[in-house]
Amino acid sequence: MDAREELISRFFRYAAIESQSNAHSPSLPSSPGQAVLAALLADEMHALGLSNVIADENAIVTAVKRGTRPDAAPIGFIAHLDTVDVGLSPVVQPQLLRFEGSDLCLNREENIWLRVAEHPDLRAWVGEDIIVSDGTSVLGADNKAAIAIIMTLIGQLDHLEGHGDVFIAFVPDEEIGLRGAKALDLARFPCAFAYTIDCCGLGEVVLETFNAASCEIVFKGISAHPMSAKGNLLNPLLMAVDFISQFDRDDMPENTEGREGFFWFKDLVANDTEAALTALIRDFDDTGFDRRKARVAEVVELIARRYPAADILNTVTDTYRNIISHLASDDRAAALLFKAMDHLGIEKKILPMRGGTDGAVLSARGIPTPNFFTGAYNFHSRYEFLPISAFERSLRVALMICRLSAA
Repeated sequence: MDAREELISRFFRYAAIESQSNAHSPSLPSSPGQAVLAALLADEMHALGLSNVIADENAIVTAVKRGTRPDAAPIGFIAHLDTVDVGLSPVVQPQLLRFEGSDLCLNREENIWLRVAEHPDLRAWVGEDIIVSDGTSVLGADNKAAIAIIMTLIGQLDHLEGHGDVFIAFVPDEEIGLRGAKALDLARFPCAFAYTIDCCGLGEVVLETFNAASCEIVFKGISAHPMSAKGNLLNPLLMAVDFISQFDRDDMPENTEGREGFFWFKDLVANDTEAALTALIRDFDDTGFDRRKARVAEVVELIARRYPAADILNTVTDTYRNIISHLASDDRAAALLFKAMDHLGIEKKILPMRGGTDGAVLSARGIPTPNFFTGAYNFHSRYEFLPISAFERSLRVALMICRLSAA
């Protein structure tokens, strides 16, 4: 089996395992399918002859491909096991289609189409094979494309003249707060620097991420029967709505781009006596990030004054920080990545990621970890698609990194 066939075969095998994370579960992993996928990957790495293969109770899998060049810096690759929950089916049914320039029918029964006019990135892939879902789910290239790349890379390393030690990590629950990367025992992943292969079209490189925080605001009201409600009823749902109305609609995800930050009101659960609101804060700039957290606190105080009989609780949790400062202080990983892309003639498209990766956690913990492309487009969408030639080029970048690190 050549590398192209192996990539496709592995992707289809891993995509078939339901591994959608569950933000409402406090366990790690948050869903049983992630443990199933972790066990499969551990078995496959044992079969490939890797050393120190460990799959622990948290579905964190680590291993090392021993190198022939002990003088080379040990490098790492990390990918996440979970797929995102955006309200679509957790069952992924990928299909390989040929794109000839016309709209693609993903699901004839449901009349779901991947339309060129709505997704102009498709136009670059006329005459190419691409992987798509059946339109009832995300495709899950985020991040099973990376898992397939890393697993295929392991066998391809045998064809290099030499390479250093290559450490592998697969972690759960990246999509719900980078939980797995935070729990990863770095003694099992002792690399000098590492790479995430997470998101992004051909050539895209991430050296900068958001600063991210989550706010849980609980509004406690007073219930009353309508016959005695006047002057007594304190509706927590209306308190939450009043809170949200204090924020500028132009300062939300649907109206921002590039390096613009935002507030995102993500979830609201309410009853007669209590409403729990989840708000996400994102900003590339440290000062702006702190200012946004302060703004939430100001609005909490404003609503508390408006409803003096209410009880309002605000809990702010930092999720991850911008990786740019960590990569600036140790640029070996980025320099090697750029060199690999130059060798392969792949144009670099450096972008600030409007999100985060496990690399944000690893970088903060002392392992500089930039991100490069899987080759897929339209993440977190039923219209996600993965051109095979871009998928292959991601693998070539990973292989070239290993080759150059030993040069």
